[in-house]
Amino acid sequence: MTATSTAHLAEQFSTAFGRDPDGIWQAPGRVNLIGEHTDYNEGFVLPFAIDRTARIAVGVRSDSTVRLLSTYGDQGMTTADTAHLEAQSAKGWTKYPLGVMWSLQQRGIDIPGLDLLLQSSVPLGAGLSSSHAIECAVISALNDITGAGLSPEDMVLATQRAENDFVGAPTGIMDQSASLRGSAGHAVFLDCRDQSVELVPFEAETAGLVMLVIDTKVSHSHADGGYASRRASCELGAEVLGVKALRDVAPGDLEEASGLLDEVTFRRVRHIVTENDRVLQTVEQLRRHGPSAIGPLLYASHVSMRDDFEISCEELDLAVETSRANGAIGARMTGGGFGGAAIALTPAAEEQRVRTAVEQAFARAGFTAPDIFTVTPAAGAMRLA
Repeated sequence: MTATSTAHLAEQFSTAFGRDPDGIWQAPGRVNLIGEHTDYNEGFVLPFAIDRTARIAVGVRSDSTVRLLSTYGDQGMTTADTAHLEAQSAKGWTKYPLGVMWSLQQRGIDIPGLDLLLQSSVPLGAGLSSSHAIECAVISALNDITGAGLSPEDMVLATQRAENDFVGAPTGIMDQSASLRGSAGHAVFLDCRDQSVELVPFEAETAGLVMLVIDTKVSHSHADGGYASRRASCELGAEVLGVKALRDVAPGDLEEASGLLDEVTFRRVRHIVTENDRVLQTVEQLRRHGPSAIGPLLYASHVSMRDDFEISCEELDLAVETSRANGAIGARMTGGGFGGAAIALTPAAEEQRVRTAVEQAFARAGFTAPDIFTVTPAAGAMRLA
């Protein structure tokens, strides 16, 4: 975010609230390179923070009133009270900042009244974690404002609690970890069991590649039943197999597992077990050979999500197959599924060919025109002013 745009957000805040903000913070969305639905199974994931962010200007109040306003949409100003933060009264995007405030209160942290203005360039409902970008910007601001001294690991768990218990989405820790702990030019190799992180170089541009995001415009919501039912299947599978989490099942154990589980639960389990293995293989390939070597693993991940976990859709499948047929070295849906975005790792020389082919394929199928753009691995959450 440039100094000019920071100043513009401060001006918008001043116009809305009649005073200058006390600070401006930002946190990025994320693309998950590989490792889908493995996070809540205590497995491995490999996301990276992207160069699209949620930015907030915040002013501390002397009372307990919270006033929330966004530069997009027509929701208008929302008012709440830090003494009575209730999930059922939170609407739209405001449930994310209010959920973070509530979660920090559960940790015994006093939250002052606030005026908050949100501006975001992370597409909504595209599977790029626009909600977590908001949450991570808010918790970064509150950590500074309150002097709470929370570590990145603490902030990850606090935002997860906001998602799980306030928003009502049974998500894991991947999205917050990428947003809070990302680094330019790197993917975040996260062990979701112990929160350990290793930054793995992912410099597509150096390898002559671009990462295309294809937003299908099919909106999804993690609070809907599809995500929860997949998580329940995973928990059932772990219980029947006698393990703490599916992280503890190796690919070599799947043959035995097939005789213990019903067909649907087995396929859900097989996706998680093989996906964890694909994450480890991808990290190894990136270390040894760079981004050019991971294309087949990306596509194998998509096939597993399409056939075993059944979280893809016609638009995502069309985006993936069309990208691969027109020059992408690897493509997969990314995010929780049931809509959202696909990613296509593409030679720079083939970028326009892939873009045009996908747009034409969607038009022929009668689908809404997709939004196609590039992303690069970016820095994590930070204070800007």
